[in-house]
Amino acid sequence: ELVVQFQVLNQSCQCLAWKPRSVGVWGAESQHVVAGYSDGTIRVFSVSRTEMELKMKPHSAALTAITYSTDGEMILSGDKDGLVAVSSPRTGMTLRVLVDHKGSPITTLQCTRKQYHDFGVEGGELWLATSSDRRVSVWASDWLKDKCELLDWLSFPAPADPEDLDLPPSLAAFCPWEHGALVYVGFGMQKEALFYNLCKKQVVRKVSLPAFATSLSLSPATPFMAIGFGEQLLRLQPCPAGHPQDYAGHDDTVHLCRFAPSGRRLLTASHSAVLVWELTG
Repeated sequence: ELVVQFQVLNQSCQCLAWKPRSVGVWGAESQHVVAGYSDGTIRVFSVSRTEMELKMKPHSAALTAITYSTDGEMILSGDKDGLVAVSSPRTGMTLRVLVDHKGSPITTLQCTRKQYHDFGVEGGELWLATSSDRRVSVWASDWLKDKCELLDWLSFPAPADPEDLDLPPSLAAFCPWEHGALVYVGFGMQKEALFYNLCKKQVVRKVSLPAFATSLSLSPATPFMAIGFGEQLLRLQPCPAGHPQDYAGHDDTVHLCRFAPSGRRLLTASHSAVLVWELTG
């Protein structure tokens, strides 16, 4: 059933994220959603109070990606011009704007917790930004100390862009079950998912795919990847190796995959269908 609906007139919502809940706390107070819009605005909604709590405009271009920091104290947002803004939902202030990806739309933003000594830099959090020109930047940050340091910069090769081809998105995600690793998919020399090790600073493994991926999600609980394709196909890929399982059922390109925090359920979306899958065994 539909529980709550927020409507913003004359603007399209391009991306959204749930605020991470505090450890050991699951109450109505922690249920917030942040959404990015086509006019460059960010809105924070309280689900429990069914109201908009905050509106900010850190961008002049349409938002394409948004996420909370792991503690929920910051909002990271990216736009179609390639700018990444770091804003405080407490004050409504934009604290930092990063221009490293300028000129190419941001396709992914993701944060993960890290230990200070993991990579020889200070910061309690690791985050990545991916842009549609197949570049991934990885950052270590400590927002309370206003620290943000570039840890790694990845650039993945590809054939010359065919003018008439609708290219698949560049997507990256930290690997929950492999220390210091991230997974990348996108238009490239081969149809594959690349495992990149941040400590070794190199691609350590490649997984062949039947087509270029259109969506990606890594299970937080078990070593599985969910990958969506343009051919109405969803693939569940065990890692590091194993036989993939392919599933039909979508009416169009599978443009979204999301594992639930438990890893037991998977949500996928195509043009006019949202499917919820239960993972057994």
